[in-house]
Amino acid sequence: MKIAIPTGDWASVAGHAGKARRWFIYDLAGVTAGDALPAPARVELGKEEVLHHFTDDRPHPLDGVALVVAGSAGDGFLRHMKTRGTDVLLTGESDPATALAKILAGEALPDQRFDVTTTLCKVRDLFSRH
Repeated sequence: MKIAIPTGDWASVAGHAGKARRWFIYDLAGVTAGDALPAPARVELGKEEVLHHFTDDRPHPLDGVALVVAGSAGDGFLRHMKTRGTDVLLTGESDPATALAKILAGEALPDQRFDVTTTLCKVRDLFSRH
């Protein structure tokens, strides 16, 4: 299973997943609770590949990802990822490795942090194409 985590600084979980350009991609095939996490691949999206604007008319660097773990995301992003076959988990956990360890151990993640941009996105998503 592949899990993608947006990041703005290559160190922490970012909010506003739909506009994120930097992503960690963890390939967790064969990894179980207690195993060391593999090093993530670092993916930097081009402007035209940012999911907020991507039109699904060609392959995408995040294709094949089963789960996105993010600090925040708008309803349009959630719907868009669902049509791509990807679930989204929103959390207040800021450390990617800690979030993944908790997911693998079946533990609950902290609730999502408040992000004013999420509220703005919800309004914009009412009129979104997704």
